[in-house]
Amino acid sequence: MHSPHHSSTSSSSSRELSALGWDENFAAMFAEHAAAGSIPARIVRVDRGRCDTLTASGPVRADSSALNGADRAHMVCTGDWAALRPGPEPAVVALLPRRTAITRASSDRTSHQQVLAANVDTVVIAVSLAAPVNAGRIERLLALAFDSGARPVIVLTKADLAELPGTDEAVVAALAPGVDILTTSAATGAGLDRLAATVTGTAVLLGPSGAGKSSLANALLGREHMGTKEVRAVDGKGRHTTVHRELLALPAGGVLIDTPGLRGIGVQDVADGVGQVFAEIEAFARNCAFGDCQHRSEPGCAVQDAIVTGELDLARLDRYRKLMRESQWAATRGDARQSGKRSKTVKAITRDLRATYRFRERQR
Repeated sequence: MHSPHHSSTSSSSSRELSALGWDENFAAMFAEHAAAGSIPARIVRVDRGRCDTLTASGPVRADSSALNGADRAHMVCTGDWAALRPGPEPAVVALLPRRTAITRASSDRTSHQQVLAANVDTVVIAVSLAAPVNAGRIERLLALAFDSGARPVIVLTKADLAELPGTDEAVVAALAPGVDILTTSAATGAGLDRLAATVTGTAVLLGPSGAGKSSLANALLGREHMGTKEVRAVDGKGRHTTVHRELLALPAGGVLIDTPGLRGIGVQDVADGVGQVFAEIEAFARNCAFGDCQHRSEPGCAVQDAIVTGELDLARLDRYRKLMRESQWAATRGDARQSGKRSKTVKAITRDLRATYRFRERQR
């Protein structure tokens, strides 16, 4: 029988964790770890075999080296829920299955994936109105967001510096049909209340350096947590003010994951996400005469017809093709790497068996 004191402590612990995104589903997955004496912890920040975590009783610095294997896609990541072994030397001993994960092809052009953030509900894509709109970058970030299973929101920043207010907003709206788009200015405070109401659960900030992510983070946190730097007037680029991915608790509940500015945004095996970003192209394609139509010069191509009638922009079709090619190429590389790993394993097993048989023959 629990004492009243114990039950009130456990319910306040649940409240502490639920503010960080913990729920009944995670609790059910955690049951076996709880039975083994571990406690739930959310990964705040990772660096070289150690990580900062948040638990019901406060922050804990823990050893995570046991989970840093060769597979980058399953290494400890900001946003993960983990089983933490408490004690004088706390250690992360297991990760719970991720509900969602923002992944990109790793920047070294290998077939590996890099997980940027885990268990994300809302992806906030920051787009600066003080610089020309980069359609390709917005579409890539949207593809990553859709593919992760999270909900994308585009936040247009620096509205006070926009040369063509309204025009750029219309351009972005055309690139992201059905996606919520908010216009904000950290300098004037415009749109920031609406932003705070839109960002729910676990949110991650994505965008290039200089897009105003640190200012958005400060606005959501209600304090100056992130340093902000002036952007170079020459090319509209900023220096990286955020150098680590970091999880921050929001005042009204929920958490924010801030990420360093992304220079390259490689995509890998995100065909579903690309299909959602370019939904109108996929809709036209369903009316093509041939199921395997490449939308180039085939007869009865509804996509080419849409370009002729002006319903579809040729540059958008080119970007769709490029993203699909890149996604498929990276996915094929990934499959080849997996089958390469399998064949190495099979060879090793065969070699061991042969050695065993030879040994037995010699013993006869």
